[in-house]
Amino acid sequence: MHDDNEGVTPPEQPAPAGQPRDLEAPATEAKRDRGGRGGSPRTVAGRVPLPARLKRVSGTVGGVLSALVLIAAGGGLVAASALSPQNPGSRQLEAPLAAVPAGSNVGVCPGPARLLQGTPVGTDPQFSPESATARSAVSAVVLSSSAGLLPGSRLAALTGTPLVQLAKAAPATAPGSAATPSAPAATALRAGVVPERSVDAVSVLSADAQGNQQPSAGAVMSYTATDGDLRGAAAAACQRPANDLWLVGANTALGRTAVLKVSNASGTPATVSLDLFGAKGAIQAPGSRGLLVAPGSTRSIILAGLAPGQERLGVRVRSTGGPVSAVIQQSVLRGLTPGGVEFISPGTVPATGQVISGIDLQGPAALASLGAKPGFADAKPALQIAVPGAADAVVEVKLFGRDGQKALPGGVVTAKAGAVTEVSLAGVPAGHYTLAASSDVSFAAAARVTRGVKAEDAADFAWAPASARLGSQHVVAVPRTGERFLMFGAPEGRATITYTPITADGKIRAAATADIAGGTTASVRVPADVGGSPLVGYLVSASGDAAYGAVLLEQDGRADIASIPVTPGAAGQEQVPVTLGY
Repeated sequence: MHDDNEGVTPPEQPAPAGQPRDLEAPATEAKRDRGGRGGSPRTVAGRVPLPARLKRVSGTVGGVLSALVLIAAGGGLVAASALSPQNPGSRQLEAPLAAVPAGSNVGVCPGPARLLQGTPVGTDPQFSPESATARSAVSAVVLSSSAGLLPGSRLAALTGTPLVQLAKAAPATAPGSAATPSAPAATALRAGVVPERSVDAVSVLSADAQGNQQPSAGAVMSYTATDGDLRGAAAAACQRPANDLWLVGANTALGRTAVLKVSNASGTPATVSLDLFGAKGAIQAPGSRGLLVAPGSTRSIILAGLAPGQERLGVRVRSTGGPVSAVIQQSVLRGLTPGGVEFISPGTVPATGQVISGIDLQGPAALASLGAKPGFADAKPALQIAVPGAADAVVEVKLFGRDGQKALPGGVVTAKAGAVTEVSLAGVPAGHYTLAASSDVSFAAAARVTRGVKAEDAADFAWAPASARLGSQHVVAVPRTGERFLMFGAPEGRATITYTPITADGKIRAAATADIAGGTTASVRVPADVGGSPLVGYLVSASGDAAYGAVLLEQDGRADIASIPVTPGAAGQEQVPVTLGY
């Protein structure tokens, strides 16, 4: 690969071997006076006189007109360009590929969960301060190069205000000057870390490209509260901005609050449009198009103002201009009893197969009793399927636990086109699971997991979105508090997972390996520290058949729960087709 790319004009293509070259056709030039009248024709040496040329052209035109009449009579249509003679020197060439320099690795972390202030009118919310015990913090990890050099990296507010600098940016090299000498090679990888940084707004982790490669980095924002209406736990991986995002799991029914928060970390304004899918079909909502999100800002939208009374709601966020990140702050209040809080993160785009890891199910007997009470239908675990197309999807759902596949009542369901369909996950033994769903029609999906089985006690819930297949060098940041589990699932075949601890002192510790049989789920309890230093994350790689991963967060003695899918690794250098023209 090269840092610089030069545009090259394609050379003139010679005629293919064995193909006769067309000789230059003789021509006749005619003199004309200034009034436009033709003068006497003069014959250029080697060229055919004008009358002969006219005779030849008239014969050609007559043949073409005859062909057009026949085609029109038969109901056909032929483009004029197809009938006109083609220049033998014109050839269709493949667009050349140009290497695009690697960009920075950017992750946008959501801000703290906040209460709505009063009863808002419309879709623009006003927030009141969070509860007295609420805590929001970001943990981040940036990986060095193989030579042990950290890329320029920092944690900053969305507005650009610096919060933590992990490593200074490398000095720019003037064109034509000698490169700055690099630091001596290290014996091993190392990491720049943010063990835990309190935040009160949206933040951004960014790491500069290094050696024309995008660096590996990852961050997570976690929220906890032990009092107030937003009691519970919520967490979300800091996401890479995009122009097309799918979020499934919102609820705007009575006692449920869903606030979509769209952030623009780029320097380009973003115009955002929302596509809404409810339980009965697509929802056409005035005010869901042309929403402007300025650079360095977040726009919050109350989804009940666009789609009120929807127990199941999927949202597609599309932007033109700058790419955006998006989360839905979802909370539940049953009377005066808090029912939990969550950040619903985007999942993978619609596809005919979706896999979800990080599912923790409670015992079926207690869930059945709780779910039968009025207002507690969403206190049970479930899978929600959004089908954006025009055809219904027949979806087969499978659950894989520690010992293999578990029978799921209603494992095959017909999901209505343009709507969100719910499939209950109750009725299987308690434990950690990976879910695999497949259909012949593309769909998006997410799974709801719950904690708490007593109606009078505060409860919590989490949404686990469909995630991408594991590859190599996923940087997985882990919050510092609570019980933490790494969960891996392999729907088919067999996979080998390597997970390497990263500690607060920046050291990459000894790797461990998990061999996962097809159709099973493996869980690894995350220790508080490794080698005397607090653990802040993992470097995860997978080989073999397809495997998927997530981080599950719980709190001993409380009903807190959150599920965070492993995000894709750093993108390699890309090549894009370049078309030359005017």
